[in-house]
Amino acid sequence: MSAIGVHFGYTSACVAIFKDGRADVVANDAGDRVTPTVVGYRDTEQIVGIAAKQGRVRNAASTVIKVKQVLGRSFDDPEIQRHRTETKCQVVSRENKPFYEITSGQQPKYVAPEDVAKLIFQKMKETAQSALGGSDVSDAVITVPSEFAHAQKRALRNAAEAAGFNVLRLIHEPAAALLAYDIGQESPSGKSHVLVYKLGGTSLSVTVLQVNGGMFLCRSAHTDHSIGGEAFTQALAQHLASEFKRTFKHDVSSNPRAMLKLMNGAEMAKHSLSSLGSANCFVDSLHDGIDFECSVSRARFELLCSSLFNKSIQPIKAVLEEAGLTPHNISKVVLCGGSARIPRLQQMIREMFPDVELLNAAPPDEVIAVGAALEAGLLVGRDGLTPEEDSVTVDVSSIDVLVKEVDESGAEMFTVLLPVGTPLPAHRHHILRGDGKLSSLCLEIYQRFITEQPEKLSKVSTNRLPASCLPAGASHSLRTALEKRHNKLGTMLAKSPVTSFVCDTNTTVEDMKVKACLLS
Repeated sequence: MSAIGVHFGYTSACVAIFKDGRADVVANDAGDRVTPTVVGYRDTEQIVGIAAKQGRVRNAASTVIKVKQVLGRSFDDPEIQRHRTETKCQVVSRENKPFYEITSGQQPKYVAPEDVAKLIFQKMKETAQSALGGSDVSDAVITVPSEFAHAQKRALRNAAEAAGFNVLRLIHEPAAALLAYDIGQESPSGKSHVLVYKLGGTSLSVTVLQVNGGMFLCRSAHTDHSIGGEAFTQALAQHLASEFKRTFKHDVSSNPRAMLKLMNGAEMAKHSLSSLGSANCFVDSLHDGIDFECSVSRARFELLCSSLFNKSIQPIKAVLEEAGLTPHNISKVVLCGGSARIPRLQQMIREMFPDVELLNAAPPDEVIAVGAALEAGLLVGRDGLTPEEDSVTVDVSSIDVLVKEVDESGAEMFTVLLPVGTPLPAHRHHILRGDGKLSSLCLEIYQRFITEQPEKLSKVSTNRLPASCLPAGASHSLRTALEKRHNKLGTMLAKSPVTSFVCDTNTTVEDMKVKACLLS
């Protein structure tokens, strides 16, 4: 039985197939092993991948890019507002949810981000089926960033299921990278620390994981959406614009269409410079019918991007300090993301970890999909695996789960019920006390990823507390039991042992089902 792993990134997607005991990335119909996550709308036709990316020069207003940045967010989210400045396709609010306004055709139409993502997942499914000779394949493991909130995970899962996938599991990208290199399986009783470095198209993430047999525990993590491969491409494109101005006396830096052409040319040159000492960049009819050709050396590229290289490795020191580790405590460094191919970046990382094994044998932009496919192979029945290769996957919480209380002075206090890294399933209890004169109590549950601000998941309250039944001077005591399974909050029970009064409150918020009971 076959199964697949899909890495759905901010700028590209990749699919790998697990079959006959191994996982391999497969190429799309254009012969590329990585597909741009770009969707272009042409009247009644939708174009996905490289053709949509190339057509964006002429059809920017009807071409959607970086849809992963929008999934599962409300319109007033700061990330949505930042996304609106980066795309020519209009993003509008409908019931405080972001929608793309597509101008192709007679009337504008409004497309939900999940529908855009569905088209990309369909492309991945078609790519896998083509590689299998037309055989249908639906079982899949999908990767998600560690910092994704519940709503974002749910939106990604819904899009994949709408495309026809049976989503076996969502797996965090750093964990998938470790699985691709069989880390944690070669020595079931050993304990080590591994650093996963991922530089994608629009983001940088650095994660330190403790590996104990087959269990991965996140010790510290850092994500920065202000830097990625596009920043390096932009620096090279600005250099090309300066060269064009110097040669032809025309400034195209303020011409969006010309700069988009230069970005496409700069990206191809950047890719070539990962394996060659120099690269030619040719742009047809850049401005006023003028064709532009320029040669760029790797040394010049590295000089242009020197500040970006420094910014890209700074978080490594921060995550090591947060985990209480030094470079000597790291046993392996795994490289992920297309931009991790850049030789200068690899050299700088090697200099930080001179005695550590740097794992980059698998193409960095494919390694996460490979790990997801291996996980899918385990989940569909261990097809092709020998008993010695069998393993057990243990989920751990990717977030802190907190309860918010307000003290007598009105100050907010957060209590961590489930810290990040807690093996799942897990159960926790918490006592919330309130003055006996109160007629209501409120309990709020929050999530927090590493060092980010807490995000509210649910609010449960009751306004029918029977104060008259309490003994003089007594207080309400609300005992809360919380259960979390597979990175999904399960059932929360709230009990007061003082009275015989019974009150049930049921609510569902995102992936969390909450049941609050007040009883004796």
